[in-house]
Amino acid sequence: MRHATQHADVATAELDTVLRGGPFHVALRAAIAARGLPLQRVQHHLSRHGVKVGVTSLSYWQQGARRPQRPESLRAVRALEEILQLPDESLIRLLAEAGERSVVQRPAARSYRSLIEASDVLDRLLAELSWSLDGGLHTLGHHERIRIGAHRELAGRESQHIVRAHRDGVDRFVAVHHGDPGCAPERMMVHALENCRTGRVRLDPGTGVLVAELLFGTRLRSGDTFLFRYGVDDGTAGVSREYVRGFGFPGGQYALQVRFDANALPLRCHRFTQLSAAAPRRGRQELPLSGPHRSVHLVEPRVRPGIVGIGWDWE
Repeated sequence: MRHATQHADVATAELDTVLRGGPFHVALRAAIAARGLPLQRVQHHLSRHGVKVGVTSLSYWQQGARRPQRPESLRAVRALEEILQLPDESLIRLLAEAGERSVVQRPAARSYRSLIEASDVLDRLLAELSWSLDGGLHTLGHHERIRIGAHRELAGRESQHIVRAHRDGVDRFVAVHHGDPGCAPERMMVHALENCRTGRVRLDPGTGVLVAELLFGTRLRSGDTFLFRYGVDDGTAGVSREYVRGFGFPGGQYALQVRFDANALPLRCHRFTQLSAAAPRRGRQELPLSGPHRSVHLVEPRVRPGIVGIGWDWE
């Protein structure tokens, strides 16, 4: 009994230490261990608080593989503080501090707060179009081409998708474009280029998020494949320094090409990955700029949930 008591005292002391200094995932793991709760029980307690979070997500959070960032996830973190008998704002504070540190480490990226706000706005815009991020389609291939203009701005992009329906009746796709800080989505133009036409468009000037329906003109049956292509003319923001693409689900091949205007060539380019918007960047690799084509690219043979991107330095 004394040994068990000593062990509990040590666990409590460790928890107090990591709650003060973090990082978030270590504090969460220590809190769950200190309370002796399996993740299934944690999930059950969260559901009683009206919050739905999967056991896999909880496991990723405490491993540091992902960090809570969606509004529902942040509500879960606040509920966890109560369930795990932690001081108010203790986990939320560590989460915010981690986001601020990541912003300091990558000044060219959007802030963690702006990404959270954009995620909330995106949920609302997609709901207006009655669309989920899954949408009944599995991506077999996504090839994306980014154009950087003579004034170093994100001039536009073009995407080609190859998808397979996993339920009957799918007849559309909803494209998402998140412009650079300071952009004006009301001045952007969406172009249906192949095997689709533009439907409803929704936007939010505050976050620079634009979503657009692309109508197939046919209803796919489960197992059917479909190829379509569309573009977005942007050019409404200032100097662009990176382009990122997030994936909520595993999928097929993703290729990203960034092409620069002849009068605006960067000093150097690199690729990177992130497990989530709040996680540190990793896998940095320099990309040589092709002289004749003024472009760089990356290829992911099979995408996993997370973020991939290309960044560049102007001087």
